[in-house]
Amino acid sequence: MRKVHSPQISIGQVNISEIEIDLRSRDDIPQILLGLKHIYTTPPLREAVFKILEEVVPYQVGNDEQTPASTSLGRPGMEQWAILVLGLLRLGLDADFDRIHELANQHRTIRQMLGHGAFDEEKFYSLGCIRDNIQLFTPEIMERINQEVVRAGHDLIGQKKSEDLSGRCDSFVAKTDVHFPTDTNLLFDAIRKTIQTCAFLCTIYCIVGWRQSAFNIRQFKKLYRTIQKLKHSTSKDEKKRQAKAETIRTAYEAYLDQAESFLERARATRDQLHKGHGVPLPMLDELCTYISHAERQIDQIRRRVLEGETIPHKEKVFSIFEPHTEWICKGKAGVPFELGLRVCIVEDTHGFILHHKVMEKETDDQIAVEMVVETRKRYSNFEQCSFDKGFHSRNNQRDLAELLTRVVMPKKGRLSEADQLREYSDEFRHAKRRHSAVESAINALQVHGLDKCPDHGIIGFKRYVALAVVARNIQKLGATILEMERVLNQEAA
Repeated sequence: MRKVHSPQISIGQVNISEIEIDLRSRDDIPQILLGLKHIYTTPPLREAVFKILEEVVPYQVGNDEQTPASTSLGRPGMEQWAILVLGLLRLGLDADFDRIHELANQHRTIRQMLGHGAFDEEKFYSLGCIRDNIQLFTPEIMERINQEVVRAGHDLIGQKKSEDLSGRCDSFVAKTDVHFPTDTNLLFDAIRKTIQTCAFLCTIYCIVGWRQSAFNIRQFKKLYRTIQKLKHSTSKDEKKRQAKAETIRTAYEAYLDQAESFLERARATRDQLHKGHGVPLPMLDELCTYISHAERQIDQIRRRVLEGETIPHKEKVFSIFEPHTEWICKGKAGVPFELGLRVCIVEDTHGFILHHKVMEKETDDQIAVEMVVETRKRYSNFEQCSFDKGFHSRNNQRDLAELLTRVVMPKKGRLSEADQLREYSDEFRHAKRRHSAVESAINALQVHGLDKCPDHGIIGFKRYVALAVVARNIQKLGATILEMERVLNQEAA
């Protein structure tokens, strides 16, 4: 049984519309709470957001498919409104689950926003409850909530639907929580997890053979450390260089032979579990995944070190735990590369993020048209957008000119006479100068949690990015309300 938010106020509970928020505070929490309060106290907006939140429910695992859990049966679950509040605070404050756990149980104003009164002091949230419920959000649900928040922000500042809306589009890298990848440490990770998974499964099904799993990992780690310490000789003596190269080759061969030995045992264990004990293959997916990672790394190390081949970039994987991680070189000063995924955003001139996209193996010029099309689906009055040179292509210039009233996209290379007339016009130059303001929105997202994603998997990454965008827009909404309140107070004084 789960409710979005109980309409019945208990004894000692403060109505959300009457919660007193310190307007003098310079912290982020009051701004986020003001934005949430505006959502709750605006009936059309509240109804729209609550209708979307009704879809935030856990799933029951059936025989063939997953079905949503009943909202009218079972124990009362965490209210969806409370899940939204805590999820936005996590991203808006760049906080981990431990801090959100402390705030949910000890912060008076936040507990009032969650719907707890003076007589609910014994109502506490567990750390697992908060974590599991926030993970019920999906990127699609957060995208729909974001549209309602942006519309509320436009209504608040007086942006009419009939007025043209201008925007700025740019991308940045959201890093994944991974260590620096080399083919040797990726192989060590794969073998380590293969051994640990085999040992765990054998313990459950009472199979012998992996009793010394911890010792096996230590022995394999010694070979890995040996390779780490080896360095190619810089001596001018050819014999010394050849001797050093032979030492390195021998160390790699021992490392690969040991890895192959563990893999052979792991395959035998997998077959024994499936054929001898009837364990279905879906339950062995994790073990099969680690085995396939190890096989790929062994092949790449053998080709690179023993055969002298250069491994193509498209064949490389940069993390066995976050396989969606990409090696991205954007040419920034002092930042030779970044490990993560590109995120593209479209920000309007009022500071609200209209749309975002997580880019998987895509570049800026490949998604320019898609970003504008998707933004116009959500906001039909979107008529102007500025880009940097990374988004330029001849097709993009042509296609965007058909979609927008004005396209501000500098061209790469030498300009023709027509391009000079276009880019040297007052309107183009004015919009180009204002384009750099999108870096402020990107910096705000990174400062408030989107610098590095701690969540696992591509779904977790996309959910984290979507929550960050909504949290930023709600904080912007709260900051706008806060500024209006301060102006009113000054005028009244």
